[in-house]
Amino acid sequence: MKTLIVFVLLMWAVAAHAHKPSDSYLRLDTSQPQIHGQWDIALRDLDYAIGLNSNGDGVITWGEVRTQQSAIAAYALARLHIEAGRVGCSSQVTEQLVDHHSDGSYAVLRFTVDCPRPTDALDVRYSLFFDLDPQHRGLLSFTNSGGTRTAVFSPDRPTQRLDLATLSPWQSVLDFWRDGVWHIWTGYDHILFLLTLLMPAVLRRDAGHWHVVPQFRPALIETLKIVTAFTLAHSITLSLAALGTVHLPARLVESGIAASVVCAALNNTYPVFHESRWLVGFGFGLLHGFGFASVLADPGLPTGPLLLALVGFNTGVETGQLAIVGSFLPLAYIVRRSWFYQRFTLVVASSLIAVLAAVWFVERALDLRLLSS
Repeated sequence: MKTLIVFVLLMWAVAAHAHKPSDSYLRLDTSQPQIHGQWDIALRDLDYAIGLNSNGDGVITWGEVRTQQSAIAAYALARLHIEAGRVGCSSQVTEQLVDHHSDGSYAVLRFTVDCPRPTDALDVRYSLFFDLDPQHRGLLSFTNSGGTRTAVFSPDRPTQRLDLATLSPWQSVLDFWRDGVWHIWTGYDHILFLLTLLMPAVLRRDAGHWHVVPQFRPALIETLKIVTAFTLAHSITLSLAALGTVHLPARLVESGIAASVVCAALNNTYPVFHESRWLVGFGFGLLHGFGFASVLADPGLPTGPLLLALVGFNTGVETGQLAIVGSFLPLAYIVRRSWFYQRFTLVVASSLIAVLAAVWFVERALDLRLLSS
């Protein structure tokens, strides 16, 4: 009973992070004598931070955004500090617009940056929303004399040094590799989908009942089939969506991902695909790839930097995924004979995951907040 209570509380906590992570998109261009910038920030995040929806009807209008333009500019620029040669630069917003990304409306701040002295490098310190959302990421696109570098700001990497003389493409790959690892480790819906598919890998279905596999090799082969199918599928759609070849609405994708978790969990309690779960992994993996792609599709990167970011991000996702699978499979194999695994983990836990994912589905499909804060 204590274990059940702990599991329920854990699922409740996970529900608070079940939606698309908070991102903003920052562009800096030093190709001209004066630095020009553009910063796209989600209106839903700004509303949470400073309150944009003045009448409380849940809909943020252009009129409400316009009346708060000074507050938006002050809030954002106070959380972006740029230095040239260890001397602070001043930033000024020149124009504010509203644009639409795959996951909703964004405030667009266009601004200029004045630095008191010329320099070969800029130090950019970013702290937007880190005090409110530790999962927030700032995606940077930096252009100088025709070259572009990408980077990711996070609570553990709030500062980036931008060399104006040379733009290292490998630093961009490394930044997005880190973000790919983070994305899969904090993407609880992706993790639960994969783990629910893998739970029966250490068992076999015979005459309507689950039995333990006698050796590790069959469990490993089954796991490799599922993971390979899932990886191949989400890599295909991640690439297509990031390159702009295919586009699906964010609400449809996020709702579908929640539905995939429901199906994978129910398949453990009422097995339908007990010998071909890799097909489920491949089919729903195509949908999960669209969920991953929002990180790369929204910034509007040029083709060259986008391809490097795509390689780094996808490699990071696979690295994080392998770490999860490599931790889960040996443990599941060790405890596969126990009542805890065969009854609680496979049946009770899968049922609770199905209920939780069903709530996610309703939240995402109808844009509600039932469990999430």
